[in-house]
Amino acid sequence: MRNIKSLLIVFVLVTAFMMSCKNSEAEAKEETSTTEVSDNKASEEVKTETNEAKGVLNANLATEADLQGLGLPTEVIATILNNRPFLDMMDLDKMLMDSNKDELYKQMFVPLNLNTTAEADFKIIPGVGDRMAHEFEEYRPYTSVKQFRKEIGKYVDEDEVERYLNYVFVPVELNTASEEDIKALPGVGKKMTHEFEEYRPYKNMEQFRKEIGKYVDDNELKRLERLVYLKDN
Repeated sequence: MRNIKSLLIVFVLVTAFMMSCKNSEAEAKEETSTTEVSDNKASEEVKTETNEAKGVLNANLATEADLQGLGLPTEVIATILNNRPFLDMMDLDKMLMDSNKDELYKQMFVPLNLNTTAEADFKIIPGVGDRMAHEFEEYRPYTSVKQFRKEIGKYVDEDEVERYLNYVFVPVELNTASEEDIKALPGVGKKMTHEFEEYRPYKNMEQFRKEIGKYVDDNELKRLERLVYLKDN
């Protein structure tokens, strides 16, 4: 009888030990799987950030390292850095007389104001010919990026519209522009969008210069001024 009890105790202990091992193994697999999912998610986020960073460089914002990455001669890089900000793409274009502009402008540009740029000047954008330059001009004045997407989307697909947005911008009215339209301005991110909205209503451009000048230097302020306007009271 004692032997049977002893065997039962041993059986129970062995069974409990085996179940414990199985549970530990399952937990380890689950943890590994969770880690793999987490790693994959992080990897996808990095890929997304990398893809988002593959747009056309803004010549007014590109670092020296960015410009070197384009294979530009040292003297050209120095000229660009020393003459920024370019208030118009045509100013930059005149300086790059000896460069392979067709290829360069696929990688670097100064965005054009959709409401003021001459129709002929739109053709400096890679892939924009006579017909599309005319369509850009046809729908003026643009009041938002959304309007540009809608009108130009009649002629090209969404990817091409997004590509165009590397090269153009819609100036915004400081007191009424939506957060989306402010963030769509070249080189204006979430933080600066908040600062633009923080000081509303603006009475004049001098107030804009005073308030936004707290966050950026004179050259950047000059660049940002080009992107905004105030309606006449």
